[in-house]
This record gives sequence, C-alpha cells and structure tokens, in this order.
Amino acid sequence: MTNPKYVFGPVPSRRLGRSLGISPIPKKTCNYSCIYCQLGRTDKMTNERREFFPLEDILAEAEQYLKNSSLYDVISIVGEGEPTLYSNLGKLIEGIKKLTDKPVAVITNGALLYDENVRHELSSADIVLPSMDSFDEESFRKTDRPIGTLHFSEVFEGLKKFTHQFEGKIFMEIMLMDGINDDRASIEKFKEALSHLKYDRVYINTPVRPPAEERAKISSKQAIEAAVNSLGGISIDSLTTGSFFSEIEDDYDAILSIIGRHPMNQHEIKGFLESRKNASPEKILERLHQDERIEPEEYKGYITFRLK
Repeated sequence: MTNPKYVFGPVPSRRLGRSLGISPIPKKTCNYSCIYCQLGRTDKMTNERREFFPLEDILAEAEQYLKNSSLYDVISIVGEGEPTLYSNLGKLIEGIKKLTDKPVAVITNGALLYDENVRHELSSADIVLPSMDSFDEESFRKTDRPIGTLHFSEVFEGLKKFTHQFEGKIFMEIMLMDGINDDRASIEKFKEALSHLKYDRVYINTPVRPPAEERAKISSKQAIEAAVNSLGGISIDSLTTGSFFSEIEDDYDAILSIIGRHPMNQHEIKGFLESRKNASPEKILERLHQDERIEPEEYKGYITFRLK
C-alpha cells in the first residue's frame, strides 16, 4: 500500500500485541491537552463530534490493507487525537468487524462516555481502553487539561456507566507522573475511584516518550511498584514489546507514516530498518534529523522522532 492516510503499522503494543492502527481523527484534534501526550500539545481543541474523514474512505483503505496482510493481533482505533470525536465511530467499528475476525480495540481518554450515543457506539468493540489519570476536578485540570466545558464529575459518571454496561473487555489505563499523581494520597484516591468501576485489567504507565510538558516526568520504580500493589495493576514496563511493521515499500516513507501517529526512538528505527534489510540506517537517521517536518527530541537517553 502506498502512503495510507488512515491505516498505520502494525506497531508494537505491550498491552495488545501487534496493533494495526486506524486513525479517523486529524492530528492533534482532541478534547484534552494532556501534559504527558507523546504527540505534543493539542492545537485543535474541540468537544464537537464530526465525520472528519468519509467513513467509506477509511473502510476502503482498511479493506485494501487487510486483504493482503494478517501480520497483526488486534485492530486499534486510536487516532492522532480522541477517536470518540469521530461521529461515525459505531459504523466504523462495525465495518471493520466485517473485514476481519481479529478483535477491535478503541483507545480513548473516556471524556465523551457521558454521551449515551458514544457508549452505544462503543458497545460493538471487543476491547476498550479508557484512560483515568485524575481523580477530582483539580487533578483533572492539572493533568488532562480538558476543554472548558468538561468537568471531572460528568466524565467520571460517564466512565462508571460505561464500565457497567459494556460487555467486552475493559483495560483501564493510569498514567503516573513524578510529583503530580504518584504519591500515596493520590494512589488512595485512584483506588477509591476504581472501586466504582467494572474492568478486567488496570495498566500502570509512566511517560516513556517525550511528553507535551517537561513537568510530566517519569515515576520512580518504587512509586510504580507501590501503585501496582495497591491498585492490583499491571506495570506497562514489565511487559515485553514487539517490532514495528509497515506495508509501505519506501523505508523513509514508512517511518514517516508511523511517527505521524506513534513517535519512535533511534533504536526502534534501527530495529525497524534492520527488519527490512536496510543497509544504511545511519543515513536514514541523518535524513530524519535534517527533515524540517520532524521534531527530534532527547528523552530518557534516547533521541525520539515525531512529526511536528
């Protein structure tokens, strides 16, 4: 497939295996501007659901890809922003399920779960992964930085309703950050919030790629371990990861397609190029550094590349 617009990967997911991504949302279109977002600050804040791209075009591209590949474990509707903002989400899920017998997952910030229509549309997914990085209005504003019309109580009530209605698997995700929400008092508040929800797993994460704001720093191993023990969670760091893949023939274009949605560090890029028998990974990395469309950033001892 040449330069797909909506389908990308598969990319390695430590929660889902080899995840083939489908993005129905324009880049950085979201109702949150989370301080830890690996795509950077949200520049298109909205809480209005729209058909940003034609449903038929997304499904046609997915069908073309799925016809020629089975190298994935799950299809993830993840977006370059918040996928539940896509107004035809329910039809998109149903359309994908007609093309494959692999599970369909939706990765969401959960902000729109107060909307009965959104909860209904998500009901046909196999797995939903809602994030919960805050536990009250103050932490909500500090961490998730939602659009002004959203409030924690409404969002949490929607999450609670959804988790008790949904018949598939629910994997909760909590992003812990040093000095922000990983202290003992915060963990107790997360525990109280989780007690009102029905879910299959809770994943404990911390920023592993350059965040939108410098203050979103990684939590210590001790803090993560304490949260895992208290919340009965699973540390993302304890899970193994896989390798990136792309149907795009040109190595450089393949990397651009991936990092537009999923930033990669230099070691991941080298591994990806080696898997494609590229003999000059250093030349590709040099080209990435010089490309004005790309933002290289040093983080945790790695150089990570993402599209601006």
